[in-house]
Amino acid sequence: MTSERQQHEVLMRLKRIEGQVRGLHRMVEEDVSCTDIMTQVAAVIAAMKKAGIAIVQIYMEECLNKTKNESVAKRGETLKDFQEAVSRFMGWA
Repeated sequence: MTSERQQHEVLMRLKRIEGQVRGLHRMVEEDVSCTDIMTQVAAVIAAMKKAGIAIVQIYMEECLNKTKNESVAKRGETLKDFQEAVSRFMGWA
């Protein structure tokens, strides 16, 4: 289970990203230069990757803790779900 601190950190990251995207939206509306817009897009992508990594780390901890008392079959299923989620995040699936 995620701690309140972990949840708070992820939510704060997402709020910052939300602000970056709103800024990007304004930049497009105001016809800001393509170079500046692309710099902001790169910043949003980097922030999303960092948020994703934080979420994967939390999920991995939860996954491992959750499987301690599960049957081997259930543990395998849970870990397979985790592997699939990581593959999607990495763009491998």
